[in-house]
Amino acid sequence: MRAERVVLDTNVLISAAFWPADAPREALEAVGRAGGLLLFSDQTFDERQTRVMKAKFDPYASRRTSAVYRARLRAVSEWVWITGARLGCRDPDDDKLTETALLGEADALATGDLDLLEVTGLPAVPILTPAALLERLGAR
Repeated sequence: MRAERVVLDTNVLISAAFWPADAPREALEAVGRAGGLLLFSDQTFDERQTRVMKAKFDPYASRRTSAVYRARLRAVSEWVWITGARLGCRDPDDDKLTETALLGEADALATGDLDLLEVTGLPAVPILTPAALLERLGAR
C-alpha cells in the first residue's frame, strides 16, 4: 500500500504553522508520521507564500521561522504541474487546489473552506476537514 498523497489547502497550512494545538497541525504531522506526501503545484505553493507574508501574521512568527517552515514543507512534498483548468468550483481560486489533487492522484484534499467542502464533482478525491483527515489516517 502506498503512502497517502494529500493536498492541504492554504488555510490548513497557515493554521498548522501558527496554531500548533489545532487539528490542522495534527493533520500535517499525521501525514508525515504516516510517510505521506504533500502535493503542491507552483500555484498552490505561491498562494501559501503570499498569504503567510501578510502583516497580520507577523506577531505569530518571524520571517526566519516562516522560511524554515517553507523549507520543511518543500522537503516532504511532491510538485504537480497543472494547466489552470476551470473545474467549476464556486470560488475559481479553488480550481488550482482541485486540479492539483486530481493530477497528483491525491488520496485526499483537506480544507476548512466551506466552498471546497461542498464540491461534489471530484469522486476520486475526497475533500475533508482536517479532523476527518486525521480519522482517515487513523490518528484520531
